[in-house]
Amino acid sequence: MIRGFIDFDNLDRTLVFDRLPLDQGISLPGLKLELGGTGIGVFARKHQALIVLGQPRIRDAGLAGLIERDGWAASIPQLCDAPDEFLGKLSGRFALLWLDIAKGKIGFASDRFNTYGFCYASEGRRLSFADRANEVPALQRELDRQSIFDYLYFHTIPAPGTIFKGVFRLEPGSRLVADHERTQLAAWWQPRFEEPSEADFKTSADTFKSLIKTAIERELDGAPVGAFLSGGTDSSTVVGMLSRSGNPVTAYSIGFEAEGYDEMEFARIAAKHFGVTHRPYYITSDDLVANIPAVAASYDQPFGNSSVLPAYLCAKLAHDDGFEKMFAGDGGDELFGGNTRYAKQRVFGYYEKVPGLIKGGLLEPVIMQTPLGKLPLMRKAASYIEQANTPLPDRTAQYNLLYRLGIENIFPATLLAGVDTEAPIRLQRRVWQGVNARALVNKMLGFDWRFTLADNDLPKVIGSARLAGINAIFPLIDDDLLDFSLKLPPEYKLKGLQLRWFFKEALKDFLPPEIITKKKQGFGLPFGHWVLKNPALEKLARESVDILVERNILRRDFVSELFTTHLPAFPGYYGEMVWISMMLGQWLSQHAPSVKASS
Repeated sequence: MIRGFIDFDNLDRTLVFDRLPLDQGISLPGLKLELGGTGIGVFARKHQALIVLGQPRIRDAGLAGLIERDGWAASIPQLCDAPDEFLGKLSGRFALLWLDIAKGKIGFASDRFNTYGFCYASEGRRLSFADRANEVPALQRELDRQSIFDYLYFHTIPAPGTIFKGVFRLEPGSRLVADHERTQLAAWWQPRFEEPSEADFKTSADTFKSLIKTAIERELDGAPVGAFLSGGTDSSTVVGMLSRSGNPVTAYSIGFEAEGYDEMEFARIAAKHFGVTHRPYYITSDDLVANIPAVAASYDQPFGNSSVLPAYLCAKLAHDDGFEKMFAGDGGDELFGGNTRYAKQRVFGYYEKVPGLIKGGLLEPVIMQTPLGKLPLMRKAASYIEQANTPLPDRTAQYNLLYRLGIENIFPATLLAGVDTEAPIRLQRRVWQGVNARALVNKMLGFDWRFTLADNDLPKVIGSARLAGINAIFPLIDDDLLDFSLKLPPEYKLKGLQLRWFFKEALKDFLPPEIITKKKQGFGLPFGHWVLKNPALEKLARESVDILVERNILRRDFVSELFTTHLPAFPGYYGEMVWISMMLGQWLSQHAPSVKASS
């Protein structure tokens, strides 16, 4: 935990940090710094100080030599004078906070995927900060209506927003530097896809496997290791590489006794193939009732990824077995083109290549404006044309729950009056336009690095593991592997409509054939079906969602119809809306029972 504030007007610029017990925190006029927990490094040099969260790796030989010889404190002047250049020499999971009291400056930065984030609030000449949104010592605290809407749109609150008005989170790969005159935000890292037209497959495959092996070995210490194993390609790859490390491996899998949700068969295949100890656990609806309140409350703001419960129970099993860290397979899809939507969007891209005269003069008038368009096949064609004519990333909004259900049907007018319903789409456009790539698949990958990985999947695993007392390791998003993926030909990631072609071809003699050929399924849970069958779970869900009605976040008639009509008819689809609403209600009830939302 890192928390504190700097008051530039009252700051004593004569402070000498290496004469203070900085590791115990400090509370002085104009400066307060509280530190707690493990994994925090504290370094000082005269008027300068550095706080390190996580374990940054040094990529620059000169800097590595300096730190090895003289310690981290010797590097602080470089960081204070040229933060972007300094941060570019680092890799791995980390966050940094630095102070230069003589110059009246403070800075903090996050890694490429914001795995250790910093939040902050600026109030006049006072800047408050913390590594968790709910820990920022802001003078006033209000819930932000816009962020509540954004949460229900994204199922999480993407940076730079937080649930609290005036409290912001650093975006991935960015830094903040502030003094008494100004606050400067900038990206210190932005991905650049090189996009060669071809590459030597064997050389690329050998490099790829070597990088995964190195990323895993970097985290090993000779002790037995635990790993998540869903039965998918990514987690199976990680477990397989671990099995060749010489360390005893225990793989943890979650199953569901519900058709269309259970992947345990594939997890067993992978565990047997690689000869690792397998610890399967079948989740029940009672497990949800017992654990949802604690999981919801453990996050610093509402978090709605429904896979968080399976991830937590996996991590809890590993912790109970004596493990302190677990390897996870997250990131492989997003680096190497494994999500089904990549192929789907390529199909829409084919329509863009149809000559405009044919589209505008023949196809669209016939399909969209004549009685032929009412035929079943033509209705599908009309839907295809409508989607294809909507540019990315706006096209993704067409699949969003809020737009499918109707914003005016979901929210009271009083809440919408203080909300910009287009804000999520504008954020998506900004991120999309900022992806430095020409190929559509790379544009989608860069987009997902932000919204799928940094804001969703990684917080899911990190947060659930932290609650269980586990440190999560992500070898497939190792910086060296990420840089390698930037240099692959786009067709290696999406070959025609074949997902993650290179990944599977490179590992086809390593992974079981059943894993190579299986369809992607995910790590979700049959929540909607269970709500209908378990009275205790239904009660928890209803009471949690009713909190949103009482706070004028959701319409009462919408909630009533959601539970009585929509959910019984389509539990898989509408269960997601119940889930994200329930998790919001749970978080509010435990973290902000009396805090009002701003207008």
